[in-house]
Amino acid sequence: METPILEFVAAYAAREQTRLHMPGHKGRRVLGPEALDITEIGGADHLYPAEGIIRRSEENAARLFGSGRTLYSAEGSSLCIRAMLLLVSRLAARKGRRPRVIAARNVHKSFLSAAALLDIDVVWIMPEEEGLIRCPVRRETLARRIGESEADAVWLTSPDYLGCLADVGELAALCRDHGLPLLVDNAHGAYLRFLPEDRHPLTLGADLCCDSAHKTLPVLTGGAYLHVGRNAPPLFAEEAEEALASFASTSPSYLILQSLDAANAMLAGSLPGQLAETAARVGEMKERLRAKGIPLVGQEPLKLTLAPKRIGYTGVEVGELLAEQGMICEFADPDFVVMMLAPAIGVEAMARLERSLTALPVGQPIEERPPRIGAAERVMTMREALFAPSCTAAPEEAEGKVLVSAEVSCPPAVPIALPGERLTRAHLDAFAYYGISSCRIARE
Repeated sequence: METPILEFVAAYAAREQTRLHMPGHKGRRVLGPEALDITEIGGADHLYPAEGIIRRSEENAARLFGSGRTLYSAEGSSLCIRAMLLLVSRLAARKGRRPRVIAARNVHKSFLSAAALLDIDVVWIMPEEEGLIRCPVRRETLARRIGESEADAVWLTSPDYLGCLADVGELAALCRDHGLPLLVDNAHGAYLRFLPEDRHPLTLGADLCCDSAHKTLPVLTGGAYLHVGRNAPPLFAEEAEEALASFASTSPSYLILQSLDAANAMLAGSLPGQLAETAARVGEMKERLRAKGIPLVGQEPLKLTLAPKRIGYTGVEVGELLAEQGMICEFADPDFVVMMLAPAIGVEAMARLERSLTALPVGQPIEERPPRIGAAERVMTMREALFAPSCTAAPEEAEGKVLVSAEVSCPPAVPIALPGERLTRAHLDAFAYYGISSCRIARE
């Protein structure tokens, strides 16, 4: 597969011309990649709108993912999430009303800030279990919310941070039956398209989907995709590029764009086979860990998540033990430790990880349970809270106050409280459990 961005930049760098344009390093080596770090000069195209080499590269990505349109982001899925919500807002505007989205509560922080800025009314599906990382969505729960709400779209996060996968196909069919577009934050699942069993949300019926390419594919940090489904409302494909431009930098990183371009060639070549081999190896390792009594969570093929309290450890403790052996985990909190695996890790490193985990002495179970947070009193909308005069307070000073900045234990996760909600003792206990030492509250 051609790599038009890579080829253009390599040819430009080889000419060693005097660069009378940005960036200020002028292509001279400081860190190493400066010669390939360019700006939107003649022939290099523009990211929004893309009409030349970037557009050709995006079309290659669209063919690989089977989308109606795929657009690049050099600012991660956060930019794509904002654009997706803007598109829903425009869809609602055509109906002459304020946008309303039904969303599982375990959303990324960028969802909350964008919903506040766009004044979106969010109908939350609350978690039905303890903890703030998971929020499974059952078909009957979503059906009930759709029946109760005149919504414009449904929002899911799948996979979640622990590697749990929603039944996107079943939920997409439900949304289609009610004429609602389904939007999926698939930041952790770009690779799902390229396994022997394609479980990518687009394939399963999502209308809009964002992937953080850099999380699970060999792409530089910040590289992401916004995918528009083939059967999505026409407005999504027509206005997706402009929606991204509404929030994006006008100076996109060409290093990131080159890595997205290079990923196309790898995905059209040997990378799917490598992903399949690694997923099979991870699956076998999971079976052996379970056989030894190591408690695991989630179904995502390339994510290894432990719930180690049952064998006497917190997630933080396991993460620290692995760090002492030179293995740095993605995330750890009192209940879980998350490891993201990929072909680049290699067979020996995976074997070393397995040896380290199976060598953990089994201790007494830790009985402390994560908090369960119910619905809170809403005092103002998220948009009103965003612009409200505020101050920073310690949690012990915040009971009864109105939160103005979302507090979550990690993104994406269930916010302990949302902007505009009144803080209760249960919220403050959850702050303590997750180590949150300050929050922003509305001034009285």
